[in-house]
Amino acid sequence: MATFRHRIRFWGSCFSFFILLWALVLTASCSNTPETSAPTHDYEIVNVYPHDSEAFTQGLVFEDGFFYEGTGLYGKSSLRKVELHSGNVVQARDLPERYFGEGIALVGENLIQLTWKSNTGFIYDKSTFALTGSFAYPTEGWGLTYDGERLIMSDGTSTLRFLDPETFAIADAIDVHDNDTPVDKLNELEYIDGQIYANVWLTDKIAIISPQNGQVTGWIDLTGLAESQESSATIDVANGIAYDVQDNRLFVTGKLWPWLFEIELSQPD
Repeated sequence: MATFRHRIRFWGSCFSFFILLWALVLTASCSNTPETSAPTHDYEIVNVYPHDSEAFTQGLVFEDGFFYEGTGLYGKSSLRKVELHSGNVVQARDLPERYFGEGIALVGENLIQLTWKSNTGFIYDKSTFALTGSFAYPTEGWGLTYDGERLIMSDGTSTLRFLDPETFAIADAIDVHDNDTPVDKLNELEYIDGQIYANVWLTDKIAIISPQNGQVTGWIDLTGLAESQESSATIDVANGIAYDVQDNRLFVTGKLWPWLFEIELSQPD
């Protein structure tokens, strides 16, 4: 009788073990199911324009037929006004060698430029490039854009901060995510039709972000775009987004790219 009871107890324990194991397998399977990411837009190259292959592009804005471009690297950082069709630099101002230039934004008659690790931003007169002021911020400076009311700033993390364009005080912040996955290394920014477009550093991808909640609503994958043109130039990753509000044109380029592209997006499948 004792042996019989031991056998029942043994098989009961085995049965409980297998039930527990099966439950763990199901839980693991559910937890490893990938979330559906935001869709990727296809694009078509509309025009290709020349671009200074020595420009380490960090910020880009378009207005009235010209680009305003901020470039980086210590000893090579600058603010520039560039002609669209020729790529000629028609106006420039170099930053002191201790500053690594970053993103720029156009606010009325002022150009705002960030620096990387100096916690310092500069304010210039758009027409003359004369330095009219500076401001401080507590993080690194990466990308910058303007939504008509607030400056939007990236610092290399998944957080975007909203700044008052007059006092430069931080008014709000959002964390950027694709479903539940944080999207960090946000770099150059452009505000287009109510959405924030952001280059993701170390990739050739652009995230399209809702400024209300930080959700990524779409992606643009520029992989292979620069390689589509014949050149022996040494290029870096895509960085630089500009939008022509008047004619609804989207421009992209990259660090040390000899070209600047006008592209047209299509709706993803």
